[in-house]
Amino acid sequence: MIRWMAGLAVLTFVAACDDVVVSSAPTSTGPLPAARDVPDELRTLDQTGRAFATVVTRVEQVAESECRARTTGVNCDFRIMVDDRPNQPANAFQTLDENQRPILVFTLSLLDEARNADEIAFVMGHEAAHHVLGHISRQKQNAAAGAVIFGGLAQITGGNTTAIESAQRIGAQVGARSYSKDFELEADALGTIITARAGYNPVRGAEFFNRIPDPGDRFLGTHPPNAQRIETVRRTAAGL
Repeated sequence: MIRWMAGLAVLTFVAACDDVVVSSAPTSTGPLPAARDVPDELRTLDQTGRAFATVVTRVEQVAESECRARTTGVNCDFRIMVDDRPNQPANAFQTLDENQRPILVFTLSLLDEARNADEIAFVMGHEAAHHVLGHISRQKQNAAAGAVIFGGLAQITGGNTTAIESAQRIGAQVGARSYSKDFELEADALGTIITARAGYNPVRGAEFFNRIPDPGDRFLGTHPPNAQRIETVRRTAAGL
């Protein structure tokens, strides 16, 4: 992690950047190595910075094209950023700014853990897919529906104001989580397409799943089992 801090400026990019120097090429789409045999091709800050810059340039263009082709009236101008706060866990996420512009955020530790450009590209394609598929708005709708249902049940059973408000909060949580696993698999599938069209190997990129904790298949869990996600990527890639 220390090696990232000295070169932070190299790794902070936004979607409008036109001066990013790209000199490295996407990695090979050859045979997929076993998870334990995936070599760390990004050993230095310079290697990772160049790989990230290349991925931003290639994946952003494809993601915006897919967004425009698949949506209507949606802001498809992605902004890609690095969270430079220290001690943040390995993470990447998609959010929206006040103008509904999609933002993709990567923590330094996630980039530090990536072993090749394909892994960075797949994570970026996955997060971009969340926006293209409208998952934030769909999650809000599910949360609102859950709040209404649980609140209504509490009211019918004679609950007081406090009980109804508590039921609404629980309902919102349940509603927000009800389809989250489906959303992740949908984003994995579209992310595979985006990654491949950007010139990277999504199956090789999905090897990242083999190095993160497996959430299993917990009731109301937010993520599906890693094996299911890898199978989704493989199946989607085979159909391209």
